[in-house]
Amino acid sequence: MDRFGSLTAFVRVVESGGFSAAARRLNMSTTMVSNHVQALEDRLGVRLLNRTTRKVSLTEIGKTYYDRATQILSDLEQADDIASELQSVPRGTLRIHVATHMVPFVAPVVAKLLSAYPELKIDLRMGEADVDLIEEGYDVALRMTPPPDSSLIVRSLATWRHVLCCSHAYLDRHGRVQRLDDLTTHNCGRHLNYPFGDEWRFFDRKRAPASVRISGSFVTNSGEALRKVALEGAAVCLMAGFLIQDDLEAGRLVRLLPEYRPVEMSMNAVYPHRHHLSAKVRTFIDMIALHSAEQQKLINPYS
Repeated sequence: MDRFGSLTAFVRVVESGGFSAAARRLNMSTTMVSNHVQALEDRLGVRLLNRTTRKVSLTEIGKTYYDRATQILSDLEQADDIASELQSVPRGTLRIHVATHMVPFVAPVVAKLLSAYPELKIDLRMGEADVDLIEEGYDVALRMTPPPDSSLIVRSLATWRHVLCCSHAYLDRHGRVQRLDDLTTHNCGRHLNYPFGDEWRFFDRKRAPASVRISGSFVTNSGEALRKVALEGAAVCLMAGFLIQDDLEAGRLVRLLPEYRPVEMSMNAVYPHRHHLSAKVRTFIDMIALHSAEQQKLINPYS
């Protein structure tokens, strides 16, 4: 008899608690279900089920076989789902979490997705704290720093550098910043998630590493708050290029010490698993990766 059919019949008998209930679930006769299980036992040369007039129960070998059989059937169902999903279009609700200051970067991709796929809904949440993707039910998150959970899948979207900057008003009040060491005497606003703490790291024109330990009266986990502080002339800041590109071009902020290049960072898409990605997640990640490549010069103004 068909091995897959026999395996399915065996699992359904265990799940249903008997041959008749399994037959109803499988839409076949009780005799046919019994024949499938008997054929499976004959092939293996073992008894999988203890049968009485009142109930059926698993033997010791049957329990081990049942545990493995359910996994096999689950894997086969997932394989079928994948084959179908590859031919489908994004649909359902896509839940995304991003840092607040990344919303302007992500918004164009969200708009394109909604326009291209009418069956798709997007739930976009923002915040500065890391979230538990699995516990909180997110499909994907965009992050500037690697996640603490090593089981998550991380796809690098683009590399970028910070920009050392301040406003004209700050320079008018506190004087020019001519050397890297000058920063030790300036009020420096710091992002809490900067990976090197209060040690700002750079490379000089000869590509040699350089660093300076800074201090200041303002620290935050919000990129937008840091930008506002810089625009108000309250501090020198080190910020993502894409966040302040318009301010630099409009002259609202001034780039400092252009001969020093801040260390390179990575913008990442983070999601719970690599396998069985739904069309909605796969399409979003592909589109955000393409958008990141197109915006590379904005993200990395030193290139």
